[in-house]
Amino acid sequence: MTLSIRAALPDDAATIVRFITELAIYERAEHEMKADESMIRDTLFGDRPHAHALIARKDDQPIGLAVYFFNYSTWLGHRGLYVEDVFVTASARGQGAGLALMQALARIAVDNNCPRFDWQVLDWNQPAIDFYDAIGALPRKEWLSYRLEGEALKQFADSGDAS
Repeated sequence: MTLSIRAALPDDAATIVRFITELAIYERAEHEMKADESMIRDTLFGDRPHAHALIARKDDQPIGLAVYFFNYSTWLGHRGLYVEDVFVTASARGQGAGLALMQALARIAVDNNCPRFDWQVLDWNQPAIDFYDAIGALPRKEWLSYRLEGEALKQFADSGDAS
């Protein structure tokens, strides 16, 4: 078995959508999946990409994906790396692709002078939690995630009078 990690290319858009869909199904959120190939091409490979992606390949076949972007810490005065998704297709799990993707992300963080990289995991995803514990990552138990979306976001935006 030959395992490799490479930067995603525009021709990977269909594969990326397939992996994101598989991830949404695994996370019990398939109904929330809206991205299509056109959106992926625009947001990952357009003139001003919003994020970046890596593809894990085994014997020249795509088996996994990582999507990441750079954020910023005012406290550190540095950008950081945020991982939006890490996914390995079910048939390829346990063969080192997840570890290779996370190591590639860590290398990108270090090479870009990022003092940290962050991600989230669903509290019921024990295999992922165990994996992250095994690589030395620490949970951030003191922080809660919040989100405004959809109509609540629009209503809140419209409720202010700042111009």
